Amino acid sequence: MLLHIENVLSPELAAHYREALERAAWVDGRLTAGYQSARAKHNQQLPEDHPLAAELGQNILAALERNALFMGAALPCRVFPPLFNRYDGGQSFGTHVDNAIRQARGSGDRIRTDLSATLFLTDPADYDGGELIIEDTYGTQSVKLPAGHMVLYPGTSLHHVRPVTRGARISSFFWIQSMVRGDAQRTLLFDLDMAIQRLGAELPDHPSAVQLTGVYHNLIRMWAEI
Repeated sequence: MLLHIENVLSPELAAHYREALERAAWVDGRLTAGYQSARAKHNQQLPEDHPLAAELGQNILAALERNALFMGAALPCRVFPPLFNRYDGGQSFGTHVDNAIRQARGSGDRIRTDLSATLFLTDPADYDGGELIIEDTYGTQSVKLPAGHMVLYPGTSLHHVRPVTRGARISSFFWIQSMVRGDAQRTLLFDLDMAIQRLGAELPDHPSAVQLTGVYHNLIRMWAEI
């Protein structure tokens, strides 16, 4: 499932984050890439242990906890501390797949990367190129979202970032270990959850709403790994 989640951050907050990041000291993004990714990765990254990365990352995690669409789609068990990257001057990231397991620097904690997320912090009008190209079940998807919007997609997907030929593209990216490992199961649960919510809004006293809610939670009991 590939999902566009609007307004994870307000436009004003996204602009504030972007301005703070513009003043930060960036490093070569290949320093944090695996062997295969490093050959395709040409961008800049905020060091994982940078105080600004920790501050903004915590704020993003708090915003995600308040976002019902994210919680329903990802069913998060653990979220990797958000990272930050920057593309300009023709920089790009060639086709790759994210590492299956990630470990935060300075921590023994490891997570399984069931889902990948990119939170855009730069308005599309401010740069050319920089589209995130994702190969999913329904073909190739090109993603370039307004500042504060996020795309969520399976960590198993091949993807790449097209060269940024004007301006700069600043984003946050991170991974989620879901309580439900399989993308097909998560998609079914998400569709069922959305249907239950629509039924509850249109027919709040319909007895099927309680029945379907029971089915939803019993499926989670069947599939959850916590």
